Amino acid sequence: MNETRALARFLVNSRYEDISQPVRHEAARALLNWVGCAVGGAGHETIDRALAALTPFAGAAQASVLGRAERLDCLHAALINGISSHLLDFDDTHARAIHPSAPVLPAVLAYAEWKGISGAELLHAFILGVEAECRVGLSVYPEHHDIGWHITGTAGTFGAAAAIGKLIGLTEQQMTWALGIAATQAAGLQEVFGSMSKSLHPGRAAQNGMTAALLAKQGFTSSECAIEAPRGFGHVLSTKFDPAVVTQELGEHYELSQNMYKPYACGLVVHAAIDGCLQLREEHNLKPEDIDAIALSVCPRTRQLTGNKTPRTGLEGKFSVYHVAAAAMVFGIVSESQFSDASVLDPRVIAVRERVTATVDDKLERTQATVTIRLKDGRTVTRHIAHALGTLGRPMSDADLEIKFRGLSEEVLGAAQTRELIALCWSVASLPDAGAIARTAARNAT
Repeated sequence: MNETRALARFLVNSRYEDISQPVRHEAARALLNWVGCAVGGAGHETIDRALAALTPFAGAAQASVLGRAERLDCLHAALINGISSHLLDFDDTHARAIHPSAPVLPAVLAYAEWKGISGAELLHAFILGVEAECRVGLSVYPEHHDIGWHITGTAGTFGAAAAIGKLIGLTEQQMTWALGIAATQAAGLQEVFGSMSKSLHPGRAAQNGMTAALLAKQGFTSSECAIEAPRGFGHVLSTKFDPAVVTQELGEHYELSQNMYKPYACGLVVHAAIDGCLQLREEHNLKPEDIDAIALSVCPRTRQLTGNKTPRTGLEGKFSVYHVAAAAMVFGIVSESQFSDASVLDPRVIAVRERVTATVDDKLERTQATVTIRLKDGRTVTRHIAHALGTLGRPMSDADLEIKFRGLSEEVLGAAQTRELIALCWSVASLPDAGAIARTAARNAT
């Protein structure tokens, strides 16, 4: 079977009316969460450096940089907004694999602002983009991830290509080419985690996916079986590619229904450990000086991705299960401020971090952990977390997402503009011009 063409056919023929209201609402939740993350990350030095490097080469001012006053061409706006939305590690996570919004929404929102696309069209394209990237990603998961690829960067390119392809009305042939052009641009290595380059992955995926669709619209050709061919994406980037995952039950369920949202600004694999530490700290009124040792039992992937015992920067702290446990005990909260350089180098945090151990329990899943704290008075307290906050077992509510959004946006845009932006995100399906969201998310919005 030609999975690439079958996926292209589904994307081209999909109708907004066929998508259920719960899936549409989940898309609005994802949009709200993503916009907040992009605005919240806009002032980071990563964005300053990226803009300094690339603005001299930008084209016409077609789209906003969220949380800032700059305007760029669509391709560069997609890149920068993709970077800013992911750099805090606060963006959404599919239950099994990818960060779905960061590679897709930067592309479709930039294009929507340029062309005046309606909110319903944006939602439809976004839902389909997530479907494409998750299905392609899951067809190579987890082996693709285990050998060192960053699936958000590799599969995310397919999502942006599919979404932009839908917005610009690609034919089945053109969409097939777009997926092929996306496949040959797929990239992202886990080796760069803990550096500015990690957030480059979804930004580049958004930019490359948009490029793929625009090229295909002009008849730029590619392989018509680039996903499933022997030398295609699946077989080259995974040892256990399953092509059936790409097309099984297309349109019967949507991967966006498996989306999860983070209460903490770091990788999902350490959230259960944070939950356990915070709960024990509050329940027993623990102070850092009370603690003799903290023993964490975590899944293998948690240790693999976050085993840095001595982080030196805030970004490295996001990939240290030792740091998050110590920060939770010292501060009683794990927000973005706990991932500053100052927090990572705080002597109080270091003192607790040196008393944290992490052992692997193969029976635990990535959203589970057991925290055992031995106190200096001889007591031992333990908490097992079966479902980390924000996961499908303990989802964040709409109200929770609004609180998170305000925490990310108000310092950047102010309270009034933040309220307007929240309202626009929730009403996206009825907006005649979805670009209003991007313009309201800019620093110079009036």
